[in-house]
Amino acid sequence: GLLGILLYSVAQGSMFVALSLLPAIPVNLVLTFTTPVVSLLGVALLREWPARVQWAGVLLAAAGGWMYFTPFNPGTLSVPGLAVAGLCMLANAGASILGRRINRRADLDPMLITLISMGVGSILLLGVGAATATSAHFSLRVLFILMWLAAVNTAFAFTLWNWTLRTLSAVESSVLNSTMMVQIAILAWMFLGEGLSWRQAIAMGMTAVGAVLVQLRSSGRTPAGQG
Repeated sequence: GLLGILLYSVAQGSMFVALSLLPAIPVNLVLTFTTPVVSLLGVALLREWPARVQWAGVLLAAAGGWMYFTPFNPGTLSVPGLAVAGLCMLANAGASILGRRINRRADLDPMLITLISMGVGSILLLGVGAATATSAHFSLRVLFILMWLAAVNTAFAFTLWNWTLRTLSAVESSVLNSTMMVQIAILAWMFLGEGLSWRQAIAMGMTAVGAVLVQLRSSGRTPAGQG
């Protein structure tokens, strides 16, 4: 239940609120701190100690994310927006730690974990939305997009995420998740014709190399199933 509240209700809900208060770039900048926070929480709460090369990968990936989304116009910032974006980042980090703690036991089906967490989180988020949002009319196209997002981008994706957390540490999973920046940029170039600056290309390379470094295993890491 707590995983669903953190991952679906708080993280996703605060993301939408943050994007209504801030442009996308500063929101993404705040989210680049997710992996460093997960790294520190993983040591403190899960006793998962990344190797030195993995720490280097975490810092390199975070620096790449920061470089990709800067510079931006500071005049577009608002304190409430930054606070909500920070809440979103902390909720994502907390969900990564809690998800790893649950899944590394390896005695629970990832699909069952997804079903329970999604059920609790989505019902709470739906209740908040129904209480605060105005009435809306959906076209067939919008309904199809919503069904796709629910089935593929959410249910299927988070089942895979829970499955990977059986063997990957919280920080390894978090860094892999951060490579979405690279994937989205490539897909935008392929299907939308959106180009990349040299700065963004270098930043993407930093993030990709950082992700590879973090996947280098450490003998000092707590094995799955312990703790």
